[in-house]
Amino acid sequence: MTPGSNIPLTAARVAVDVAAPVRLDVSGLLLTADGKVRSDDDFIFYNQPAGPGVAYRSGNGTAPDAITVDTSAVPAGIEKIVVTASPDAAGQTFQGIEPTATIRNADDGSVLATFTPPQLSGETALVIVEVYLRNGVWKARAVGQGYTNGLAGIATDFGVSVEEPAPAAAPVAAAPPPPPPAPVAQQQAPPPAAPPAAPPAAPPLGAGKINLDKGRVSLQKNQTVSLVKGGRPMLSQVRMGLGWEPAYRGADIDLDASVIAYGPKRNHLDSCYFGKLSILNGSIKHSGDNLTGEGAGDDEVIMVDLGRLPQEATGLVFTVNSFSGQKFTDVAKAYCRLLDGATGEELVRFDLTNAEAQTGVIMCKLIRQFSGEWEMTALGDFVKSRTVRGMVKPSAQAL
Repeated sequence: MTPGSNIPLTAARVAVDVAAPVRLDVSGLLLTADGKVRSDDDFIFYNQPAGPGVAYRSGNGTAPDAITVDTSAVPAGIEKIVVTASPDAAGQTFQGIEPTATIRNADDGSVLATFTPPQLSGETALVIVEVYLRNGVWKARAVGQGYTNGLAGIATDFGVSVEEPAPAAAPVAAAPPPPPPAPVAQQQAPPPAAPPAAPPAAPPLGAGKINLDKGRVSLQKNQTVSLVKGGRPMLSQVRMGLGWEPAYRGADIDLDASVIAYGPKRNHLDSCYFGKLSILNGSIKHSGDNLTGEGAGDDEVIMVDLGRLPQEATGLVFTVNSFSGQKFTDVAKAYCRLLDGATGEELVRFDLTNAEAQTGVIMCKLIRQFSGEWEMTALGDFVKSRTVRGMVKPSAQAL
């Protein structure tokens, strides 16, 4: 699964295993329609391993911990069960130890879906997946929401009372004698200047998401923009323009732009490139190969009809390769830009500012959210591959 994607559950009882290279604390919270627990009894974890319809199972350090949800036994009024995790070691973050959630049929153990949240760094706790009720149908959604204040931050967000240890009482001491009065003629020194204020704390992961309300957006690496604008319908057709110039005057450089389509389990659906100009029943089309990179404007354009994309297409990754073997250090001004297919208005632009001596680059990704809207994330990740075939696996990992 990719962030925001969802699947209907084909089993009444599901288990969510959460595995990582280190031991994790896994928990489940039963939430009402307002996104809060009814009481602390709805917080299921190692010290409170059972609740109505939800249970915690320890892996004892040799297997993943798991949360099991029996949807037939979940009380009325509970609309969502979120599954969370945090590293067991105090202060450890998820950087380099990304967890994988495996959703299974709890009765026969068969795998229904897997999800690994991408690009984690300073998070010390995660909401990984949620099991939720929508229009009478139970579903599972990939989330990947991070917190920097540990499991306590998640619990507090969802209405669980978190008791902080009381500070030790200060010893009672006799009041010090009052200071002698200063001589009348003596000027008192001004109080020392206050130290500079500490910078504001970084917002939690996902806070302040960029949108198109203020017009064209220029993205930096790993930034995400929601392709919606207040008061307007969702975009139905977009054009992804990719361009580059040779780093040396008079040189030709033949790069190939492609888009790789994936399903909710990061499964490869198809690839659109110069050798296959139309995929997914014509919902994605390629403009054709540019052999030199010379000239103003986009070198290659990929049209995407978002409204015609099949439902199983939840992620699109746009890549550029050097089939002739030239490195991206020989390229100047590589960029990608997203345009409204109906009006031609440029919506989002990402300029590749740093180059590496590689033959492939993952420029950006478009991810369909459960609400139906799409989000674009700038990537700029270099890989060793001269063809789109070699980009399929690293692009799936970038989802």
